[in-house]
Amino acid sequence: MRQVTVLASGSFDPLHKGHIFYLGEAKKLGDKLIVIVTSDKKIAKYKGRQPRESQQERARQVEELRLADEVIIGESDSFTLAEKLKPDIIALGYDQKVPEPLKNKVKKYKIVRLKPYKPGIYKSSLLSK
Repeated sequence: MRQVTVLASGSFDPLHKGHIFYLGEAKKLGDKLIVIVTSDKKIAKYKGRQPRESQQERARQVEELRLADEVIIGESDSFTLAEKLKPDIIALGYDQKVPEPLKNKVKKYKIVRLKPYKPGIYKSSLLSK
């Protein structure tokens, strides 16, 4: 029997109940869940600030949830890493966007956009205020 691999990604800065819900729902989509934790460098580039927790700490927190079968710190974007990891499904959070230059790359994967968990409460940008 073929194993279905799911890829999920995020900054997880800070890790909160919305992230836990997202990863739990992603896990239900297949047999193996690979989680990419955004690197410190990429967060600084895209969000214009340093993360609250180091990439190693954020990866450790995701590992401790025991939902992921593998946790990777992503130095490149998750869609480029998908080319290497070859998941069957890419699970996106309700607010995650596929960058325009990568839209053609992801067409070969099944994309599942997951529902939010209390987005008015559990959203990193709201929790950081």
